[in-house]
Amino acid sequence: MDQPKLERLLRILMMLIENTTYTIPQLAKRLETSERTIYRYIDTFRDAGFLINREGDYFRIDKASKQLKDISDLIHFSEEEAYILKSAIESIDETNLIKQNLKKKLASVYQHKMLADITVHPQHKNNVEKLAEAINTKRQIVLHNYQSANSNSVQDRVVEPFKFTTNLVQVWCFEPASKTNKLFNTARIGEVSITNQTWEHEPEHDAGYIDIFRIASNQKMPIKLILSMRAANLLREEYPLSEQTLTQQDNQTWLLQTEVCSYEGVGRFVLGLYDDIQIIESPQFQTYIDKRIHTFAQKSN
Repeated sequence: MDQPKLERLLRILMMLIENTTYTIPQLAKRLETSERTIYRYIDTFRDAGFLINREGDYFRIDKASKQLKDISDLIHFSEEEAYILKSAIESIDETNLIKQNLKKKLASVYQHKMLADITVHPQHKNNVEKLAEAINTKRQIVLHNYQSANSNSVQDRVVEPFKFTTNLVQVWCFEPASKTNKLFNTARIGEVSITNQTWEHEPEHDAGYIDIFRIASNQKMPIKLILSMRAANLLREEYPLSEQTLTQQDNQTWLLQTEVCSYEGVGRFVLGLYDDIQIIESPQFQTYIDKRIHTFAQKSN
């Protein structure tokens, strides 16, 4: 079996487990194949010993299937194993990209929900699981008491979640009220409620660009900075993805050359380490920093 067919087979297997959402035509559309092929896959699973249940227009694989239990045993971590794995991953230095890659690959295998115990703070685990469920079932949700850093407010937001960022830190959502795609921080969500309303704006879902300072927008502005060793180390510790944009100049200095979505994130970093950073070939960013310093000086007076 070639790789595309195998991938499709695995995808439909996951989608048929306790399926109560997708009809045969919907499965065919999502997998970009024919309804006849979907029926053929279902027959293949049935011939392999999986228990296939049908409720109205919905087919699903019963979790009591012995084969499903065997697969689960292969990829499931016990509580003790999950704790050991979490400890092992967390023991890797934050500046090491292997740590980020491990979390990302595990999240891919476990489809976010099953990895919440490992990568997400216990306080946010339930919200992340509901977000993952809403993404998989294409449901609108309510983010209760979301703490917005941009508007400095706390309010409920009705959105359509469709994609997590690395390590489940943020989630891309389309907000019908503003008709825009926005990035929401999972740690700032009070509670998630899944509604019965399915997505209404899927063609408009578009995950934008995220810079190394975790700011998202459709614009990209170049910056170029000379960092001391101290500033470079702190940058890597706080923003691990910056490793890809740093170039060592000599024993004491590093060059950061990248694109940012706004000057807000990089601005906070530079202002906190102003004596350790030199802005070069970035006149607009220099103007932004000068204005911030001037505004702060006026408030101090």
